[in-house]
Amino acid sequence: MVAGTGAGPDAGSGSASGATPASGKGSGAVPRPAATPRTLTSRASTPRASTPLTGLLVAAVAAAIAYGLHSLLPSAPWLTIALVLGVIAGSVPAARKLLGGVLAPGLTIASKRLLRLGIVLLGLKLSLGDIAALGWVAIIAIVVLVLASFCLTWAIGKLFRLEGDEPLLLAAGFSICGVSAIGAVSAARGIDARASATPVALVTLYGTAAIVVLPALAPLFGLDATQFGHWVGASVHDVGQVVATAQTAGTVALSAAVVVKLTRVLTLAPMVAVISLASRRELPAGKRPPVIPLFIVGFAALVLVRSFVPVHEVVLGIADVVQNIFIAMALFSIGASLRLEKLARSGLRSLAAGLVAWVAILGLGLLFVMLLSQTS
Repeated sequence: MVAGTGAGPDAGSGSASGATPASGKGSGAVPRPAATPRTLTSRASTPRASTPLTGLLVAAVAAAIAYGLHSLLPSAPWLTIALVLGVIAGSVPAARKLLGGVLAPGLTIASKRLLRLGIVLLGLKLSLGDIAALGWVAIIAIVVLVLASFCLTWAIGKLFRLEGDEPLLLAAGFSICGVSAIGAVSAARGIDARASATPVALVTLYGTAAIVVLPALAPLFGLDATQFGHWVGASVHDVGQVVATAQTAGTVALSAAVVVKLTRVLTLAPMVAVISLASRRELPAGKRPPVIPLFIVGFAALVLVRSFVPVHEVVLGIADVVQNIFIAMALFSIGASLRLEKLARSGLRSLAAGLVAWVAILGLGLLFVMLLSQTS
């Protein structure tokens, strides 16, 4: 019998209100379960989605602080300070909860998308005319240098048993253009930012050491300003580190270093395309990266713009500032994902691999300088 037909007032009121009758004896009523306030329950149990703006704002503030410290101490590169600030933040236990929680969406965008945009803007620093002025012998020698440095560093990483894709990322960073190359290869292979943290730290460490070590070694090898610039451009990792190192010997060395370095940077597009193709063969159809990542297409397009379209110096200056801001934010985010305890577990191996690879590339760079000296 359905409740409410021949039931007492209590049952009737219980039916109207949705409550269970106090007693079903003699009424034949079927007890009804209490109604659940679904709307309130679902709202209370559903967490709010974190907005990426908070993490992006923190990364931007960190980049600004890094620039302020760089202004106070010009010998310390802006991007290096940004990475160090990230590592410090990631080492504070109280900050880790925020970094992995409310700040995570924004920091992920900074470490991936902003880094790729920074790589795209890097194309405006390259002019094919400046590179062609080196001559075909120098250009071919630089390409061979990049390939030799890449293969040698990858082999050293394997020899020292670095984890996962770290040998590949280390090879890209040491042989082409530091953090930008690591970010490009990571994107091409779909590697998480945390997996790239150790290679980024090693590239930053030894690239920063070059600012002090190479000027001290130059007199021992009897290098003039142009030769020193060629050596710096052939062996130092990031463009900013090249500028900081070469300017210690004057404008002639700086000009020579930048041209050689940017020629190395130009190999980034074909190198990433090859790595992307190789990655497609290793992954199932649904997870394969594009043959040529979109940001590499943008990088190549801006190289062509810089080479064939007149670009005002003001535009180039703004693009340079924006590029450095994006990469500084990315480096802070990557540094924040680095866990020193993990680095400590493989620290000696990682540091030794980086040191051996760095010394080997310095030697290859000297051979390049000797070749240019004989052909010029």
